[in-house]
Amino acid sequence: MRHDAFLTAPGLVRIADYLVERLQEHGVEHVFGVPGDFVLKLFEHLEEGPLTVVNTCDEQGAGFAADAYARIRGLGAVVVTYGVGGLKVANTTAQAYAEESPVIVISGAPGLAEQAESALLHHVVKGYDNQRRIFQHLTVATAVLDDPETACREIDRVFAAALTHKRPVYIEIPRDMTMMEVPRPTSRPAGREPSDRATLAAAVEDALDMLRAAERPVAFLGLQAVRFGLLPTALQMIERASLPTAVTPLDKSAISEQHRCFIGVYAGKMSRPHVQEYVESADCLLLLGPLWTDVNLGGNTADIAPDRCIHATREQVRIGYRTYDRVRIEDFVHALAEAELPDFSHVAKPEQTDACASWRPRSGEAVSAARLFERLGCFLADNTMVIADPGDAMFGALDLPVRQDHDFLANAFYASLGFAVPASIGAQLAAPDRRPLVLVGDGSFQQTGVELSTSLRYGLSPIVVILNNAGYLTERLMMDGAFNDVLPWNYGKLPELFGKGRSWVIDTEDELEAALRGADDARDEVCILDVHLDPMDASPALRRLAERFGAAAGRPVAPV
Repeated sequence: MRHDAFLTAPGLVRIADYLVERLQEHGVEHVFGVPGDFVLKLFEHLEEGPLTVVNTCDEQGAGFAADAYARIRGLGAVVVTYGVGGLKVANTTAQAYAEESPVIVISGAPGLAEQAESALLHHVVKGYDNQRRIFQHLTVATAVLDDPETACREIDRVFAAALTHKRPVYIEIPRDMTMMEVPRPTSRPAGREPSDRATLAAAVEDALDMLRAAERPVAFLGLQAVRFGLLPTALQMIERASLPTAVTPLDKSAISEQHRCFIGVYAGKMSRPHVQEYVESADCLLLLGPLWTDVNLGGNTADIAPDRCIHATREQVRIGYRTYDRVRIEDFVHALAEAELPDFSHVAKPEQTDACASWRPRSGEAVSAARLFERLGCFLADNTMVIADPGDAMFGALDLPVRQDHDFLANAFYASLGFAVPASIGAQLAAPDRRPLVLVGDGSFQQTGVELSTSLRYGLSPIVVILNNAGYLTERLMMDGAFNDVLPWNYGKLPELFGKGRSWVIDTEDELEAALRGADDARDEVCILDVHLDPMDASPALRRLAERFGAAAGRPVAPV
């Protein structure tokens, strides 16, 4: 039955219809989730409407898919039932909050009449308001649509919060409210407050003074510049001033790595030596929204003095030891881009190496982690989007030469294992012209790899490279034990299990070469590459990070 089969009175709208309207307004075409009885009416309504419902194998998979979708489209949505569904997406919502990804979490709930009867209903923990109280700690706004007079205004409020703060929000719908006709709002909440003009002007002038005095500057394009849509403006400024530019792991692909101003990925001692030396010797660092987390800083191995930094964040600019509050990052970037900047085209930048020029498979030689990532770097095409799981899948990928913005997704701060495979679902649906190259360890794959079933169901075509090293390598390098092992799966048999897809089992470099060529030819299929690696074989970046973290855990790792 179509939506237009029901006609509402003038000035009224059904809650479910209004939710769909608001999602569509912001470019959302897909919602992810798992059905359950408290949300079945909403699922039915969504399925009959203009949005595509993508029901995943598990709620956590839906949450990760919605997160990836939001990072590309600017907003994502996950729909789950109460209790067993809502609490399963608590982890993915926490990640979206930590990494500033605007996801609308929509949960069904027992009906208001059922709650009034105080019945002992399934999926309920302690009390009916318990789930909302949990999500208050994981989101920037929550709403329970239990009042017809305010329901749509509450939807508007939490949508505004998600878009203003670029973080997740939570909406709970009692099931007997889903199709209720309620008043349509006549106005919308205001957006972010503008910067204080005088403070903004002072911050821009202070920043310009530091840039004009610089001889060896470096700019960073960070996560908040990406989330607030500032890349075009920031790139114009960088190009006009010929500013050498870097990114941190969480921000990789904020700038094309073929760009003339790009110098590399900086992560303290995880960085390539020439990138580390350039960044740490710079006399001015223009930081446009990066998050200074321990992983982004290479296990806190970065050596950057605050007195050399211009650090713009969502609501504040810090220049040296001076702080300018009530300055929005978007206002600061636009004002700086309009100013007269020095020309740094004379500054010598680190040279980029081209491993592809010399890479040839060594017949019969076992694949190493270093050689695997060298070959993957050559494999990337203009339509490839790299999605990496935490661990060596991500650390080894830091040097892959991605070509354009949103070509690399990784949860490099919150670092929840199992992100990459379900994220590829949301990513390819959000950007259907891109093909995901999924890099995932075998331990991570065993957590959420079943979501390849969802990829197959919806006609998606990721290339999934499984770093099969018999368990959790990152932890093994810090403190080894049987707790780091996983049961060895025959990943090459998964297409047989699924009834679709292609796979290759890879032990040698020539087998790797043949598999990548085969996956490239199978453009419309799910392709699984089971790459066998030595259990202790790690990229140099991971070994340096493990050395640092292992010492903190009480069991130092021998340096490389």
